Amino acid sequence: MNLSKEQKKAINHIKGPALVLAVPGAGKTTVLIHRTGNLILNHGISPENILSITFSRASANDMKNRFNKIYGDISHIPVHFSTIHSFSFSLIREYAYRNRLQYTLIEDNKKELNKYNILKRIYYSINKDYITEEKLETLVNSIGYIKNILISPEEFVNMFNIDIYKFVDIYNFYEKYKRANNLIDFDDMLTIALEILKKDNYLLNKYRNRYNFIQVDEGQDTSKIQMEIIKILSSPKNNLFIVADDDQSIYGFRGAYPKGLFDFNTVYKNSKIYYMEENYRSSRNIVSICNKFIKQNTLRYDKNIFTKNKFIEPVNIVKVKTLEEQYKFLIKELKRENNYNNSAILYRNNISAIGLIEYLERNNIPFYMKDVKINFFNHWIVEDLLAFFNLANEPKDIYSFERIYYKMKGFISKKQLHYIKTMNSNSSVFDRLLDLPGLNEFYRKNILDLKLNFKKLSKMKPYDGIIFIEKELEYTDYLRESCMKFGHTLDSLKTILYYLKIIASNVENLIEFRGRLKFLEYLSAQSKNNMNAITLSTIHSAKGLEFENVYMIDLIEGDFPNVTSIDEFNKGNIEILEEERRLFYVGMTRAKESLNLITIKEKNNKKVQPSRFLVELENLFNK
Repeated sequence: MNLSKEQKKAINHIKGPALVLAVPGAGKTTVLIHRTGNLILNHGISPENILSITFSRASANDMKNRFNKIYGDISHIPVHFSTIHSFSFSLIREYAYRNRLQYTLIEDNKKELNKYNILKRIYYSINKDYITEEKLETLVNSIGYIKNILISPEEFVNMFNIDIYKFVDIYNFYEKYKRANNLIDFDDMLTIALEILKKDNYLLNKYRNRYNFIQVDEGQDTSKIQMEIIKILSSPKNNLFIVADDDQSIYGFRGAYPKGLFDFNTVYKNSKIYYMEENYRSSRNIVSICNKFIKQNTLRYDKNIFTKNKFIEPVNIVKVKTLEEQYKFLIKELKRENNYNNSAILYRNNISAIGLIEYLERNNIPFYMKDVKINFFNHWIVEDLLAFFNLANEPKDIYSFERIYYKMKGFISKKQLHYIKTMNSNSSVFDRLLDLPGLNEFYRKNILDLKLNFKKLSKMKPYDGIIFIEKELEYTDYLRESCMKFGHTLDSLKTILYYLKIIASNVENLIEFRGRLKFLEYLSAQSKNNMNAITLSTIHSAKGLEFENVYMIDLIEGDFPNVTSIDEFNKGNIEILEEERRLFYVGMTRAKESLNLITIKEKNNKKVQPSRFLVELENLFNK
């Protein structure tokens, strides 16, 4: 195999700590695989003394398969390619066996005893209220962040404005409950493994003696606790080999800790740093502009990404007026190229997939979705709108009415709702309200008005109906209030309504609308089986992948970079915005030949600005 001078230098590093800084498309995995082969073949290291750690099961399997393909017959002892969690869990199991303990993993959602159900119960017992799915996700992610970054829940609350009442109490209760019942979740694998290594000298020495050589892939994704586990394991020999790219550190929200890379020389004395700056993946146009773009960041190692590949076509910035025009542009381009398998549409947020799948399906373009877990189809706004339509079509539907009575005009109270639930269920909810004892003229007029509005709604097509619900039934006012109460942004809620309108614009009635939503949900879940399909993915999930043609969409200020990073930047904190720029860079460097960056001028009938990253790129083009 042809290896570059830089790759060979890294592969021939044997003892002591080394950090290999490799740009996108520089052959990081290639270097790890050949270094492993070099240790075994040329330096007599037994495969059982080498631990190669990566951060996803897919990467571990990929490394293992690639190693076996090239070096499969060099030893009857297999090389240990593992995720950090898998390694930690095997350590915990050994510790449990020696100490006659039995841990139960609570990560299987098919079982009754899982972390989501436990947290739901704890939330209810502390707050006397049911937690929403959205908040539950936030709660789980926040607990994971605390564990990975090694801070206390109190420090976390001071650092972030978290929208969960009594968060610290919930966190502490959850931790005590798990400890008392020997339960562990995904993040505990790391915290308990670190505890074991600190207190159990027998196991610490056993693992240190077993793994004389430790290799770490994707070092920029390591969290603080993962860095600690690796540090304690590799000491005192420190035969530690980390391959990383600080410019691709994009998991800050999960606790990734790129500072660990910047401190490498300080933590590990006499360490070597190798640079792999040649990109073998992308055309010269793409590499050249990506190199200039990432240099706008200040928190980074100074690297120069270059390539010997040819110029193919310029990076294209596309400006269209609306989301619909963006989709029409994509459809036209995709059909013209007719190369679905080698093309990807990338976006910052999962919600961007909704309008895409509607348009792609209507135009018979097959797609494969990298992230199937989309909360859109069971989002509370979708449920609310369906409840409005249900009530319009079936005015006796008390359950739909109960969901939305306080989310529209009419000033109906909880007391009145409870009263009409006891009345004759054969009459409409509005007639029952009109029969309330002691009803004054103001209320009577409001209820008659509502009854008429719902009659009008029952005759409307879904698209017109959504606009009617927003304006005439004053649902937008409720959304505005809910933003103040629950900390949502009105723009993100209106975006959900906007996508619902895109879907509704192609259907005639409620049955079709409901069917279309179910169909799109089914299509996204089934898309993993599609062959010769265009890939739809968040940039986070596309990391490590490459495509001939890449389209990055919805590139508007406030979405990408997001509002939080802009606010923090304006306060003088540049870290979050620099991570957003790294994310943009990761998206761009997925492209091998053709890169289209698309922005819109209008969203939710409001003017929007192009992403500042596009403005930066335009300035770089002009230079």
